[in-house]
Amino acid sequence: MDRPANSPIIERIQREAGIPGLVDALVERLNPTDLQSLLLEVYRRRATRVKPNHLLERYEQDRFVRPTTTEPARLTEFDRLSWSLLPDSYVPIELSPVCPLGTLSAIATVDQNKAVTTIRNTEVVADPTNVLALECASRRRRLLRADRLSAEPVRLATSQRLVRGQAYRSPLARAHFRLFGLVTAGRDQGGFRFEVTSLVEHVGFYLRLLRELGRLGYVADRVRVALTNLEPERERALDDGVLQPLRHANPGVQCDFDPDRESGRGYYVGACFKIYATNPAGTECELIDGGFTTWTRQLLSNAKERLLISGLGVEVLFDRFA
Repeated sequence: MDRPANSPIIERIQREAGIPGLVDALVERLNPTDLQSLLLEVYRRRATRVKPNHLLERYEQDRFVRPTTTEPARLTEFDRLSWSLLPDSYVPIELSPVCPLGTLSAIATVDQNKAVTTIRNTEVVADPTNVLALECASRRRRLLRADRLSAEPVRLATSQRLVRGQAYRSPLARAHFRLFGLVTAGRDQGGFRFEVTSLVEHVGFYLRLLRELGRLGYVADRVRVALTNLEPERERALDDGVLQPLRHANPGVQCDFDPDRESGRGYYVGACFKIYATNPAGTECELIDGGFTTWTRQLLSNAKERLLISGLGVEVLFDRFA
């Protein structure tokens, strides 16, 4: 198998170190445990050189370690409201701050550099829906061991602070931020029934949440649901089973197909959605994104598995809708 070409930076490092093929040797000749032991020793020695004044300087300048400017009380109020509106069928879960190495890139096909990788074969959580997918797969595997045709769904929710490795151009973007996420995992029920039911549950929850935000001092007007069908033969089922029930239950909310959406194609399968709202300044903003993925199919090697993920950027809401 051909090895990926090294970047110019890596080539320079190997050249200056006088060790050609250094990266290949570390990746291919050391098992993960030995590489971890090696890197732990490297950083132990480097840590002994850190001086207190340099530590303070790093703390003040490193975007990854600076505290958020969002008041903790606001985050707590939002979580309390969200948990109060969450259907009883969803299980709230508090995730670890770290997850297995490759959680972001192995199933979600996202560049690993977008995660903050640790030297203990883990990475800091960059998207809680990836980790919730792992937990769903673990729980679904137990159900399938008891009944290989089990269709019992697993519904999980979390509110998690994330860390993203890439630098954003937007002044509102943060290196770490809070995201409220939902996932529903289960088995294909035929006729797109699992997909229709879970979409109505996810979108319905977010619409209830947006309606109740006034309690916390946030105003979200002209809410709009944009559903994108990624399988042409499913459009009738999505219209009858998702859009029409949502319109009936949420008068005043625009619920329509968005056939022109480009983002997420190849990431999502079957169908995906976005929810928009207009803030007090009159600007329409995207607040929620979700869709079906193949992650539990891959994790369980079972083509019948289905998974819907979705998330809301909490501090984006705070920044734009106060």
